Amino acid sequence: MNTLLKSIAGTTLAVISLSLSVTAQAETTAPQAVDKVDIQQYAGKWYEIAHLPMYFQRKCVADITAQYSVNADKTMGVLNSCRTADGEMIRSEGIAYPQNEGNSKLKVSFLPKGLRWLPFTKGHYWVLRIDPDYKVALVGGPSDKYLWILSREPQIEEATYQSYLQTAQQYGYDISKLVKMPH
Repeated sequence: MNTLLKSIAGTTLAVISLSLSVTAQAETTAPQAVDKVDIQQYAGKWYEIAHLPMYFQRKCVADITAQYSVNADKTMGVLNSCRTADGEMIRSEGIAYPQNEGNSKLKVSFLPKGLRWLPFTKGHYWVLRIDPDYKVALVGGPSDKYLWILSREPQIEEATYQSYLQTAQQYGYDISKLVKMPH
């Protein structure tokens, strides 16, 4: 009898655990870009508040910024910069190409100008959330590989940060891996 009760209890716990797991997965959705981004308002300097670790930012330890400018052909110039461990500021220049009418989905290339035509060399840059005043943005893509929280100021309020984390989590991003950056 005791063995039967243990078996039933174990089965019940397994069903509850599976149910909770399915419910948690059902609450996440694939990343979706906002409908429209006013690129004139989006242009300017953004401070990186946090990001998922990635190879091309491996040398950056602080002061990560992105400067966006609107080009005559509706592409956006991108100038990323950061401070390395030895205090040096490094920069990377690129260009962002709109992928939808609302300018919320972009493809970005940091290759030299003469090589930007190469296929599969542009990364996804989707604006997943942006506040109405263009002060804070959540940027990612169609997969959960890339994620940035950006702000017009070097710091944001904790409640705002937590709210953007919640949005990222709803899109299936592993927010436990986010790296907060000092400024």
